[in-house]
Amino acid sequence: MFGRWVADVSRKVPSLLKRVSLGMKPQVVFVLGGPGAGKGTQCSRIVENYSYTHLSAGDLLREERAREGSEFGQLIDNYIKEGQIVPVQITINLLKKAMEATMEKDETKFRFLIDGFPRNEDNLQGWNTVMDGKADVKFVLFFDCDNKVCIQRCLERGKSSGRTDDNRESLEKRIQTYLQSTRPIIQLYEKLGKVRTVDASRSVDEVFAEVKAILDKEA
Repeated sequence: MFGRWVADVSRKVPSLLKRVSLGMKPQVVFVLGGPGAGKGTQCSRIVENYSYTHLSAGDLLREERAREGSEFGQLIDNYIKEGQIVPVQITINLLKKAMEATMEKDETKFRFLIDGFPRNEDNLQGWNTVMDGKADVKFVLFFDCDNKVCIQRCLERGKSSGRTDDNRESLEKRIQTYLQSTRPIIQLYEKLGKVRTVDASRSVDEVFAEVKAILDKEA
């Protein structure tokens, strides 16, 4: 009887140790850059090659906007159409739920790329308030791309994306919002030595080669 108990414990110990070691906070990389900088494309490449889960703040908001019965759907729709930033409480709640759901499903999935967030000081303060002690931000992956290139890419994408904000009027508003609100956040993280900048105006393969070098070094 005692021998069987010891055997049971021995089998469970590695699993328990694994749970303790992995019962850690989410490890987060913020992915920032202007609309059309290629954040989503590069995040997909990263997920294929590294153990990261990609969470797009914009995609989560669009899914919530389209979800039947959502109390925030119309509000989110209005903000997105105007190229404005959705209230931080809504965005962080969606991100937090998505991370929790991922980690509950698979305890080894604790590394996250959060794409398009934080987009302004309000976002950052909200994150620090809600997620303080609950997630570790490793660094910001910044896709630096000329605004004209960004706009042209989005207009091309808009031919097939079905996104209501892939039009010139919305794009110009989004670029201005990015310059006024998001660039200062990137500069803040630069002062902390936590920004890894990639020249995103090049081809997808060239950009990913630089991303890969950054991630291999960070690992």
